[in-house]
Amino acid sequence: MPAVAYAHIEMDPQGVPLLAGTRTKVIEVALDHLAHRWNAEEIHRQHPHLSLGQIHSALAYYFDHQEELDRQITAQLDKVESLRQESGPSLAATKLKRQGRLP
Repeated sequence: MPAVAYAHIEMDPQGVPLLAGTRTKVIEVALDHLAHRWNAEEIHRQHPHLSLGQIHSALAYYFDHQEELDRQITAQLDKVESLRQESGPSLAATKLKRQGRLP
């Protein structure tokens, strides 16, 4: 199958898809759509440095590679949860608990 080029998308040296001319990863735009249910126009309002063309291209790339990117998202969430479990309660939470301001 021939390689497909996406307008506004380039790969960094590690093969991570980025919006061309920015340091914004395609997966970050996809997460805005998934987590907040933002459409392209709302993503543009929240990130005015990105053009609508860049955002639409990022979303198209995400939907064309959804299975792979969803696996990456799940792996990142699993890692965050693992680190959270390892680190235990924060110093602030411990202090608030001691003061009786946190259950």
